[in-house]
Amino acid sequence: MRWEAFLEQIQERGEYATSREAERAARTVLALLGAHLVGEVRAELAARLPETLALILLNPLQAAEPLSPDRFVRATAAWIEGATEQTATWDVGAVLSVTADAAGEELIRRVLIQLPPGYDLLFGRPQRT
Repeated sequence: MRWEAFLEQIQERGEYATSREAERAARTVLALLGAHLVGEVRAELAARLPETLALILLNPLQAAEPLSPDRFVRATAAWIEGATEQTATWDVGAVLSVTADAAGEELIRRVLIQLPPGYDLLFGRPQRT
């Protein structure tokens, strides 16, 4: 997906005033997500993102342990200046739902297998239990 189109979709879903805000959210959320994915799934997801964001996903800091969805949101809030858990939830939802659209259902299903329960809601893809 092209950089501009990806950011435009995030900006629209996140209702950000500027593309810079959308980019900040995308960089933060995808860096945190990349720390939780491994192997072929991470590489396939990166291949469906704009190059700059693919590199962020592929070169994350390593997570000491998988974060629950709530802790993922709190970590996002900690990395975005002035963010609250509520605004971080909005950021995560905007970025991950656009990422899911770019990836497609089959790949997102495999991504969700690598993540703790509850991430399906962050991606805007609720799963039946």
